[in-house]
Amino acid sequence: MTILFRYILREYAKIFFMCLSGLMSIYMIIDFFEKIRRFLRYDSGMVPLLTYFALKIPAISFQVAPFAVLVATLLTLGLLSRSNEITALRSCGVSLLWMASPFLIFAGAVAMVLLAFSSTIIPLATEKAEEIRLVDIEKKPKPLTVQALQPWVRIGADDLMHIRSIEIGGETLRQVRLFHFDRAFHLDRIVEADAAHYTGNNWVLREGARRTFGPDNTIDLAFFDEDTAEIPLIPDDFSTSLTGKSDSMTFENIQNYIGRFQPEGVSFARLLTDYYGRLASPFVTIIMVLVGMALGLRRSGIRGGSMAMGIGQAFIVGFCYWTTHSVAIALGRGGALPPMLAGWMANILFGSFGLYLLLKVRH
Repeated sequence: MTILFRYILREYAKIFFMCLSGLMSIYMIIDFFEKIRRFLRYDSGMVPLLTYFALKIPAISFQVAPFAVLVATLLTLGLLSRSNEITALRSCGVSLLWMASPFLIFAGAVAMVLLAFSSTIIPLATEKAEEIRLVDIEKKPKPLTVQALQPWVRIGADDLMHIRSIEIGGETLRQVRLFHFDRAFHLDRIVEADAAHYTGNNWVLREGARRTFGPDNTIDLAFFDEDTAEIPLIPDDFSTSLTGKSDSMTFENIQNYIGRFQPEGVSFARLLTDYYGRLASPFVTIIMVLVGMALGLRRSGIRGGSMAMGIGQAFIVGFCYWTTHSVAIALGRGGALPPMLAGWMANILFGSFGLYLLLKVRH
């Protein structure tokens, strides 16, 4: 690693951390004043409040880091151009690829950190922050059950299940109904139970009834106090995806959940779209470097223009990227696009755009 490489990397890192801290401060100040008036009504003390906002730092940094990379790239190029350092580098025969290498290596390192945040840290921190908000700040009793926002689930090739509510932790389900169909998709039997409890190996239905439909339209009704049920889900599945909290699922949770039910032909359009979107988002930092360098060097040949113009361009690029990403995710959730394409579409489009602009820069 040459002295010149370390110099550019050090200057870029300093500007990036200044931009990141500034953007995070603005975000947190706005979020703080938006919520503090409501929180102060509960007189919960400062410790829960500080803990709540501290747990939101990983999610905030994940959101603002790509924009900080873009702004830092434009500002660094602007400063180097103002002091004619880029002109000196080019006159010494330094290639554009070499000049881009410190920016790309640093952006790649940031992407790896953000990927670790998205896969594990952010879901766990967000879930804990919500718990602190409800229990420690708003003084609400710890909820025993939550409404199942996605009450219907396919549990086999010919079986459906409907759930009214789920206890925290997912080990007990309330108001459960199981629908079994034959190969012709005719309703074969319905099993209803007040509760289903996970014993560690299987699910036990309690206080229920079984209705079996005969071929001659007869109905056989039988009541039971306890009965086992073949439900391939585990409590973690009910405490995350079926309660509408896929954002609180780690990558490992999502992969395990999909791995168990994909052979059954279950559709995971929404869950897969969110998964690929979260997987693609950290690599926006590298794309922002490509776009930032292309815009910074292209603004007036080799020398950049004013910093105000660079920041303005950063806002426009950032707005266009996140608009494109949001539209693609919405199309993926609705099934109009394949989940993987929806998650990566904005990265593909803006990565191609950045490479095109970079290749058009005058060498």
